[in-house]
Amino acid sequence: MELLGIDIGGSGIKGALVNSDTGELLTERHRIPTPESRKPKAMAEVVAQLVEHFDYKGPVGCGFPTIVKNGVCISKGNLHKSWVGVNVDELFSQATGQPFTVVNDADAAGYASMNYGVGRGKDGFVIMITVGTGLGSGAFYNGKLIPNFELGQIPYKKYRKIEDWAASSAMEREGLSYERWGKRFNKFLTFVELLVSPDLIIIGGGISKKWNQYSHLIDVETHVVKAELMNHAGIIGAAVSCLREHHHQEV
Repeated sequence: MELLGIDIGGSGIKGALVNSDTGELLTERHRIPTPESRKPKAMAEVVAQLVEHFDYKGPVGCGFPTIVKNGVCISKGNLHKSWVGVNVDELFSQATGQPFTVVNDADAAGYASMNYGVGRGKDGFVIMITVGTGLGSGAFYNGKLIPNFELGQIPYKKYRKIEDWAASSAMEREGLSYERWGKRFNKFLTFVELLVSPDLIIIGGGISKKWNQYSHLIDVETHVVKAELMNHAGIIGAAVSCLREHHHQEV
C-alpha cells in the first residue's frame, strides 16, 4: 500500500510516499522550510503544499514535534504557544481534504524501527530514543505503542529538563567533545533504565550516524542498539502510523 508520510520539524517539513509493506521510500523526500512563525495556519499551508506536491489522495500519517493526545496538541514544544489545544488531525485534514493521523515524532520514528528496523519482531518493553534538538522517546510493549512517553522532560540539576543538558544540541551549544557529551547521554540512559527497566533501548536521530564516537561510553545494563533507518525514520514511521493508529481505534 502506498501512503504519504510527513515529518514536521522545527526547521523543515518533509514528506515522501512510502510502501507500507516494505517501509521503502517510493519517491524522493520533498522538504519545505518550516515557517518562521511556527504558527498553526502557516504550518497547515505548508502541509497542504506537500500533499499537493505528491498529488496524493488518501490517508496521511504525520510526525509532530511535541505531545499529541488523541490528535490534540498538548504542549507547544519548540513551536508557537498558539498550538496548545489545537486538534492537529482536524486542522491538517481541513487544509488538505485528506484524513490525517498525527503522532508525536519520536513515536513515529519508533513505529519505523518496530515495523521495519532493529525493533522488528522484538517483544517486551522497547524504548526508542531520538537524539537531536531534544531527546524524544517512543515506548512499545510487545510491539504496541504507549504514546507520549516523554523521558526527555525529566528535570535535572539546574536544567528545566534533562534534554537541555544531554541532547546533541547541548553538545553544539557548549562545544562539548563526543567524550564529554557521551557521558551525559549515558547518565540520561541510566535514569531511563532506573525509571522504566526496558528490555531494549534503540538510539535514533542524526547522532546515530556518529555511533562509534560515543557508544563505548554507554554502560547501562539494558541492551542498547542504534537505529538503522536514519533520517527517513520519521517519514516512514509517520506513514505506517496511520495504519496502526486507525486500526487500534477501530478495535
